[in-house]
Amino acid sequence: MYELQPHSVYCPYCGENLDVLIDNSEDEQDYIEDCQVCCRPIRFLVQIDNDGDAMVIVQDENDV
Repeated sequence: MYELQPHSVYCPYCGENLDVLIDNSEDEQDYIEDCQVCCRPIRFLVQIDNDGDAMVIVQDENDV
């Protein structure tokens, strides 16, 4: 059964701590979500391990 996992991340622009929900139904994810504070686009890179736990990396939208 898949569910949303809460995670805390820091915005790469303003540095604010953000609480986000990660969908663990897909093993690898790459998407953009706006910061809840400064409204700038944050790139989320998510990998789900075999136990269903998420590793979340956030980047500036322009990071390669």
